[in-house]
Parts: sequence; structure tokens; C-alpha cells
Amino acid sequence: MGNEESSISRTEGQVDGRPVTFTLRQDEKTGEKELVWQEHENDVEGHLADKDIIAVLPVHAQVPDDYSILFATPNPSVSNEPTASPVFFKSLLATRLPQPFIHHFQPPGNACWQLRADNGSLPNLHIVVSSGSGTGQAEDVWARLLKPMLQHVCPKADAYALHHTTSEHSVAELTREVFLPQANDGIMQAIILLSGDGGLVDIVNALLEGPRSKRYKKPNATLLPLGTGNAMAHSVGLTNDNTMGLRNLLQGTTRPLPIFRTTFSPGARLLVNEAREERQLSLVNGVPTVYGAVVCSWGLHAGLVADSDTSEYRKHGAQRFKMAAEEALFPKDGSPAHAYRGKVSILRPGSQDWQSVDRETHSYVLATLVSKLEKGFTISPASKPLDGKLRLVHFGDIGGQGAMEIMTKAYDGGKHIEDERVGYEEILGLRIEFEEEEARWRRVCVDGKIVRVEAGGWVEVRGGVESVLDLIVDERR
Repeated sequence: MGNEESSISRTEGQVDGRPVTFTLRQDEKTGEKELVWQEHENDVEGHLADKDIIAVLPVHAQVPDDYSILFATPNPSVSNEPTASPVFFKSLLATRLPQPFIHHFQPPGNACWQLRADNGSLPNLHIVVSSGSGTGQAEDVWARLLKPMLQHVCPKADAYALHHTTSEHSVAELTREVFLPQANDGIMQAIILLSGDGGLVDIVNALLEGPRSKRYKKPNATLLPLGTGNAMAHSVGLTNDNTMGLRNLLQGTTRPLPIFRTTFSPGARLLVNEAREERQLSLVNGVPTVYGAVVCSWGLHAGLVADSDTSEYRKHGAQRFKMAAEEALFPKDGSPAHAYRGKVSILRPGSQDWQSVDRETHSYVLATLVSKLEKGFTISPASKPLDGKLRLVHFGDIGGQGAMEIMTKAYDGGKHIEDERVGYEEILGLRIEFEEEEARWRRVCVDGKIVRVEAGGWVEVRGGVESVLDLIVDERR
């Protein structure tokens, strides 16, 4: 799909039975690519942008020139309907498409989208619609985007099982009752999550907390990113096109999802229901444990995630983080931004000894497996998709203005790591021993979940947990 037209990028064909001339174009200034067709009868020109195309699929082996083009088209009313799907599913029947276009968009032979139920067993393709994620778009995305696409590629009504969440515990319960038992029976499963990072971490925790048999077969999962930050989706490239993850679903292959383990002192509690309730953490070998795939933090990041975790804040989408950060860095009562007190220790690669960070107060302590925490916010620029390397970003008490300067640089391609006030390195482990009396300063964020540690308590993060879930990713893009 280059700049110049050639015999292979310009063909005579049909769109929905109408004779056309196909041409592949690329904008010389932006580099954007598109398929253009000119109808012979009325000179009407049609076009499809590269970023809108989900896949090109053959219609039938006996009709080798015919292909279905699956694509997403913008929803014009989404700005007035916050719970509406941003895009709709559409398809065209095309005959004699340019070969470079077919090659670019036809799923590879090792793509996993054709997963089906085996021998009349229960469906092993699962759709999880998380109604409470983000701004509440999941239901409409299912109805207007994913469902019609599945009807196109999976015409049988029983080809998949549909699950709607009813509470924040639904995904964990579904994993314990369905995904884990099937995995233990050696059944290959694909899970499509219409959710944010929280749905992914709920599955990971439930899989790791339960017993796994020798026949255990890792489920495959993919995201249609509908959370607030969508860190995983942004970090692995799911949001690089306009298809909301559908191109990735049909064209991706599987990679192990890296996982870290977070262990806590005995009095740590999980905060739920907008922090109005607390629950005991799951015990692994008698130790309170939460697993994660994105981030574990204490300080500014954990505080703003916790403070903005209300239904009122969630209406604002990712903007809620900036709103909470403004209040944390520049409190309305005129007081300075809080300086977090605690002992931070690091376990570095090649060392068996923990080393203390030479600092008594902190603003930001964050360990992560991903590069981006939200769109445009590159917290760890050295992180590559699913590389499994745990990296630490941290800085001390530098006041609200100083912290704001550093965070602004993170929105500029991750340039905050060049600031001499910021520590940034690959680690094997992180340990924090809290020296705060007030409970709100002892909150830890693990992939969006908030854990409050007791006074004098601790948290420890270690990478390298054996993966129990594969993520579907399209590494060709």
C-alpha cells in the first residue's frame, strides 16, 4: 500500500455487485492509507481508511475473488450520548480487490479468532459485557459493534456464550464457575472482555487463587477497551486503530500475559463500594495477596485513583484522574501537597539484597509492567508490550508544582524519566514499609483496586509470576 499506483494496487472489481475501479492510496503528508473505489455507473467515489478496517475475509473457497470487508464507522451521535458506542459495525462484499490490500488485512493462519465449541460441548467463546466499566458504553458496543460482527463470522447462535455483569464481583465469580473449571478440563477458551483493565485482573486473580490441574489450558483473552484508563489496551497497541479492538481480535495471535504478585501485611483490607466497605484479601500460603498485570502504586497515583473511584467522577472518563490530581497537588484549603512517609526498598536484577531508597518522604512510587497508564500518558517508555519486565518510577516530595511538571512531561512521550528528580529503573521487587498515621495515606493501588494497609504495615511487589492467561495481540501492526 505505497504512494504510487501500480497494476497490483489498481484493479477492476465490484462492491456489493456494482462495477468499480479499486485504488490503494497513501497520503504523502500524514502517511494515512485508504482503499478508494470509483463506481462506473454514476462516478460515485467510496473510500475506507486503513484505521477503520477490521479484516478482509474470504466468502467461500469456490468463489476465490469474493471477500467481505469488515469495518467500523463512526457513530455521529456519540457526543450527545455518553453511553453510546463510538463506532458501528459495517461490511461490504467486494470482488477482485487489490492483492496488497487482501494480504494486509486477511487474518494470518495462526490467528485465533476461529475458536469454536468442540463436539457439541459448551461454547468456549465467551463474551463478557461489563456494564459498570468506564462511562457505561459496554452494552451499546455489544449491540452495535461486537454482536453484528460475530453474527457475520459466527453465524450459529450457539457459537458463543454471553455474560452480562451485575456487580463488581461478576467477572471473578464467572471465572471460578466457568473459565477455571473448563481450563482445568483442558478446554481451550477465548474470552472477549468489554471492560477496562479491571476485568482482566479479576480473571487473573480468580485463576491464580483456584486449584489448577495438570490438564490446565490457559484461556485466551482480549479487550474491547471500555474502562477509564485502559492501560493494557493502550500499551499493547489495541487503540492504534478505530476498531475498538476488533481488528486485534480477528487478526491477533496469543502471548503470555505477564503477572506480578503483591503481598501485604495481615491487616491490609480491600476497599469496595466507593471505599464505604472493606473486605479481607485472598490468602496465598497464609499471606494476603493480590495479583496484577498493570501497576502497583503508593502516593500520588494511588491516591488519585482511589479518590476518583466514584460514580460521579467516572462520568468524566479518563478526565477524572486529572481532576483528582489537581485537588491532590493543590488542595483547596491552601495546604501543600502531602509528603508520604515510609521506607521504600528495591530488589534490583543481579542482586539478592534489598536496597533502601535514601529518602524519608515520597510523592510518587509506582511499579509497572506496561508503558502507558492512559492514552498519551507514557509512564514507562522503556517497557515493550508484554515483555514481563517490572519497572519502577519514583520521586520524592517536590511540592505540587514540581509533581505537576513531572506528570506533564509524562504526557510528552515519557520525557519525565529524563528529569533528574525522577528515579526510573528495571526491578525485581519493591517493598514499602508505611510510617503514616492517617489511613488515607496508606492506600495502595493494584490495577485499579485499592488496598488500605494498617498502620505500621507493609506491601511487597514481585514480578515473574507464572502466566495463567494468554492475551490476544496483533503484533504485525
